Amino acid sequence: MKKYFLLIALTIWWSGESLAQAPNVDLKALDSYFERITKEWDVPSMSIGIVKDGKLVFAKAYGVKEVDKKGKPDQNTLYAIASNSKAFTSAILAQLVDEGKIDWNDKVRDYLPYFELYDSWVSANTTIRDILSHRVGLGTFSGDVIWYKADLTAEEIVRKVKNLPPAFDFRAGYGYSNLMYITAGEVIEKVTGKSWAQNVKERILQPLEMNRTITSPKNLESVGNYATPHARNDGKNIPIVWEDWEEIGALGGLISSVSDLSKWMIMNMNHGINNQDTLFSARSRNMMWTPHNNFTVDHVNPNDFNRHFSAYGLGWGLSDYQGNLRVGHTGGYDGMLTAFNMIPDQKLGVIVLTNGMKSPMMAATYYALDKFLGVNGPDWSERFLSRSGPEEDERITERKASRVEGTNPSLELSKYTGTYEADIYGEITVTLEKGELRLNFEHAKSLSATLKHWHYDVWEIDWDIEHAWFSFGTVQFNMDNNLKIERMTFDVPNDDIFFEELIPIRVD
Repeated sequence: MKKYFLLIALTIWWSGESLAQAPNVDLKALDSYFERITKEWDVPSMSIGIVKDGKLVFAKAYGVKEVDKKGKPDQNTLYAIASNSKAFTSAILAQLVDEGKIDWNDKVRDYLPYFELYDSWVSANTTIRDILSHRVGLGTFSGDVIWYKADLTAEEIVRKVKNLPPAFDFRAGYGYSNLMYITAGEVIEKVTGKSWAQNVKERILQPLEMNRTITSPKNLESVGNYATPHARNDGKNIPIVWEDWEEIGALGGLISSVSDLSKWMIMNMNHGINNQDTLFSARSRNMMWTPHNNFTVDHVNPNDFNRHFSAYGLGWGLSDYQGNLRVGHTGGYDGMLTAFNMIPDQKLGVIVLTNGMKSPMMAATYYALDKFLGVNGPDWSERFLSRSGPEEDERITERKASRVEGTNPSLELSKYTGTYEADIYGEITVTLEKGELRLNFEHAKSLSATLKHWHYDVWEIDWDIEHAWFSFGTVQFNMDNNLKIERMTFDVPNDDIFFEELIPIRVD
């Protein structure tokens, strides 16, 4: 998600006969660059598609679908596209607007009476446009720990949002909120009587003949030709399991390929028209690509992109790139990072799909855009690698250096066991098994861990399985003056899943 997005395909498969000719661009130079940066970034694989003038003019893939295996990716290899799915969610809502079933300014509570935020007035006045443009007042990624790897339904997740504190005033800032897109998915289901997955299939995937795009990894084996997600630890890529995001698909549930996504890209640059079929109106196109939440741009010092504005629309990031409108998004899934960017006025777009947590997706994107726009840009891979710093999070290095050796816990192990409850989540239990403390999350069995004494009343969290967004972490047992445990405090340094929001209180 956030950490690698700004830093952010081997032997190659390419059926040149199926691709149109790209005008005035050295495709061999592109090919060589992409192959080189795949190796420089040590990403298992990278699949790239470039669209120009309504056609897929470049589609190649590099690396292997899984480390230590021979399978090569191609333009039909499936990757999780994560938050690039958000534009599909806004497009479905645009269709419902066009059909007269909703209005962009309708209150969310008109459809979800249980919808509740940190303030009663804000809860009553939040609109569909608000939840799609990340301006409800929640902080970026706040509350993702609620849904992450959880077995909760979308409605159960939305009902827990009320316990999250605001990061700024309503409509007064930008806080990227996956929770609000889960909410949008619930609005879609309430209006149509069908799930987000059913809607996206019927309204977008089928009309565009995106026949390999799926909404759940349960279908991967039957469809075939898919990449494996990889975590990264100690400088190595480690295969990890696919996570099923279908229940929360409106925030990022699609699994797709370069070939299929090129069809979505072409339709979007044709402003909703697919051959003779109009998927959404020009009015809806303009609404989705209108800035709803603006970011500060430095107008005093030059920047790499000759940029003058930067904003978020409805499911799309917006800015200018070398004098042209840029519309796009990135996606972060456990073990996969992806980017989707368009220059609509030039009928130009770049799709980059990768299956590692150290990804050259933006280096590949900017290099391709520069070449097609005739810009003499820098070596983006070299630039981003030089800025990336050490692979281990500096906060983790600091924690490890601060460990106090030779200390003991204040209490015998059995005293730490019990049930702890976090108001935004539910129960978290600590048990004693075979002489070791075990940590268990009520709604996410895959977050189970063994607790190993770190120092004093702080314990290292030794996760049962490898996770993509976090690794090292600790939990502290907080006590009153009489050494009675009152709560736990988590410290899991990362930029995406905020365990510190939990603050579980002991209830037994």
